[in-house]
Amino acid sequence: MAKTTKQNEKENQSALGKSHLKDKNANPQEKELQELYGRIGRIHLDCYALCKHAFGNHFENAGNIGIFCQSDEEFALFTKLREALTLPSNNPKQKYFELIKPIVIRQTGDMPQATYTHLYTRKPDATPYGRHAGDVDFLLSDEEYADLKKLIQNGLQIPGVRIYPFNTQDMIEIANPSVRSLAYVSTKTMAIATRVDTNPL
Repeated sequence: MAKTTKQNEKENQSALGKSHLKDKNANPQEKELQELYGRIGRIHLDCYALCKHAFGNHFENAGNIGIFCQSDEEFALFTKLREALTLPSNNPKQKYFELIKPIVIRQTGDMPQATYTHLYTRKPDATPYGRHAGDVDFLLSDEEYADLKKLIQNGLQIPGVRIYPFNTQDMIEIANPSVRSLAYVSTKTMAIATRVDTNPL
């Protein structure tokens, strides 16, 4: 399942299109945006691979993509860029901010076109969870999700798949030690709700 860096980079460039390719003549702000888009592209590819590997097909994209920053400097940079690309919110618990212009990643092979409408930049932390590159949310209908969750609760074993262990969010998590990102499956209602921090603390 794991791919080389060069393979990921090639697919990432193909999916994002020429407008987001690295340009040695780009000004500093453009280079920062290219770095952000590059990270988004890699997370996108990771998460679609996770979903396909676990379930055999690609689920509908919820429009949420999160970047897990690995340093304070990266968090400051990506948050600055996120603020320029998204609409402001007066909700202090807002996590995923609505993009002014959605990010569209075109179809690559059997990987369908995806449109990201909300972006999250996560503060760095030293936990195993925080070391991931980012995450993407996928959707099932309410009935499909309930059926899948029940099967897992009743003992269905799918490598890398588990019920999300925190009761603040009703989701199914997909992980693989060879992939740096995480994917989540939920209903549309939960995917919208998760855009706001539900941690009571």
